[in-house]
Amino acid sequence: MRSMRIAPVVAIGTLATLLPALTPAAAAEAGPRTRTATAAGTGAAAADPLQRYTRQKPRWTRCGAETPAELQCATIVVPLDYSRPGGKTLSVAVSRTKATSARDRRGVLLLNPGGPGGSGLDMPVWMAPELPDEVKKRYDLVGFDPRGVGRSAPVGCGLNDDELQWQRPYKAATFAKDVRWAQTVAAKCRARNGSVLPHLTTRNTARDMDVMRAVLGEKKISYLGYSYGTYLGAVYTQLFPRRADRFVLDSAVDPERIWRGMIQVWAEGAEPAFTRWTTWTAARDATYGLGRTPAEVRATFWALVARADRDPIVIEGTAFTGDDIRVGSRAVFFDVAYAAESIVRLKEAAAGRTPASPRTSERPAPVPPSFTPFGPGAAGPAGARLGASAADVPSDNGDAAFWSVVCADTRAWPRDPEQYRRDAIRDKARYPLYGDFASHIKPCAFWGNGSEPATRVNNSVGALILQNEWDSQTPLVSGQGLRRAMKGARMVTVLGGQGHGVYGMKSCADATATAYLVTGRLPARDAVCRTPAPEAGHAQRLPLPAPQGLPGGEGRF
Repeated sequence: MRSMRIAPVVAIGTLATLLPALTPAAAAEAGPRTRTATAAGTGAAAADPLQRYTRQKPRWTRCGAETPAELQCATIVVPLDYSRPGGKTLSVAVSRTKATSARDRRGVLLLNPGGPGGSGLDMPVWMAPELPDEVKKRYDLVGFDPRGVGRSAPVGCGLNDDELQWQRPYKAATFAKDVRWAQTVAAKCRARNGSVLPHLTTRNTARDMDVMRAVLGEKKISYLGYSYGTYLGAVYTQLFPRRADRFVLDSAVDPERIWRGMIQVWAEGAEPAFTRWTTWTAARDATYGLGRTPAEVRATFWALVARADRDPIVIEGTAFTGDDIRVGSRAVFFDVAYAAESIVRLKEAAAGRTPASPRTSERPAPVPPSFTPFGPGAAGPAGARLGASAADVPSDNGDAAFWSVVCADTRAWPRDPEQYRRDAIRDKARYPLYGDFASHIKPCAFWGNGSEPATRVNNSVGALILQNEWDSQTPLVSGQGLRRAMKGARMVTVLGGQGHGVYGMKSCADATATAYLVTGRLPARDAVCRTPAPEAGHAQRLPLPAPQGLPGGEGRF
């Protein structure tokens, strides 16, 4: 999803144990051709088909004149298709800042901001202020642009503004037009990227990470991944369980729901968030004037939607229909104070009054689609944007990379447009706020199959899962799904926590995550901690998604 805009079980077989300690196990599980060649023992290249990649010596240089000198960048080469390592290749951009203490250094901490489509090349810079010194002493912070993203062989589809509008309500009158839209996006992406598309998968990005591990000279990697990055991290633990050291998976994707189910969970999660918001706002009727009971607050909102359907509500020169309000409000209701102020402004505009300026802090403009707290193109705290400065990155790279991965990762997308029609009608009734948007036709209906079936995550690798109770992009049930799949993990749930992203947000879970990264000790059992209930003026420290469709200024009412 945007401003910020996850595979069968693969065992590391006995053959993998014969490979050098720094060689990715992908050689053992990449495909029949590689396994046959290796078993035949036809020389060094056959015994280690990835040797040309794992023994690269990257040339590290300063990333750019505008970035800190300690941030170094390099390019490594990876196979496009790991079952044919002698074939076409891709270039992957990698960055690092070194551990601050040579004596305490443990290894590398790979970072991923989410997506698919999120650039992580500058994460070592803008995550550094949010990480404790004890973590930075022990790890080189390693960022990278995943394949197809930013400076790593970026894909683009040549999509125009209308084709980028992917959140579409179901209407019988526009259904045929929306089907043509989905067909067009898929066709344009296929025409521009051809044989590359089947290989832009989470599974292959995880393999790329293991090549990075080998090139960096590490036997294991540690990892901090947000949102979509939790699925990427989980897939890595499935493919390379013995090479996963300390993995923090923050704001988690349910591997059983990729990918249509993860878009549909937005609709499911929005309804309880909306109900919570009506209760919270009714208790503060003296402040907001939206209703004295939850039922009255709910009626106020839906009356505004109905009014906007009849006669669009204009704020700061932009007209908003009821559908605009529904899609824009979906994520807003997870932040109760911000949502209350937003609906007050909408109500004032509907009454012909100029809405007052909001009291909450400014938010970044929306950048859907994506599963990431930070988002492609959004500056982190340090303000550096390496990936965005590359002139050859297509303007629609974030969207193109998103569809490429979510369509190729799994073969579960329905191919019949009528299935999407039926599901959209059903889910609008079940989840009035967003159900039809979530279940409506997507380009994946017309996408070709990815190179492999989806990865089934089902392992006992130790990891720490962090999850806010009120997360709009990966709702609590999603985090619980990843916890079920990763039986050796532990999960910390932040009760009352709202927003997408936990670690680095000054959360009550930060101390547990830091202790795990520093000592390697997981909590004895799953745990909960509680954050204070937010009031007006609440804001997260790191850039978070603004819901698409909200009018005025920085993506708000």
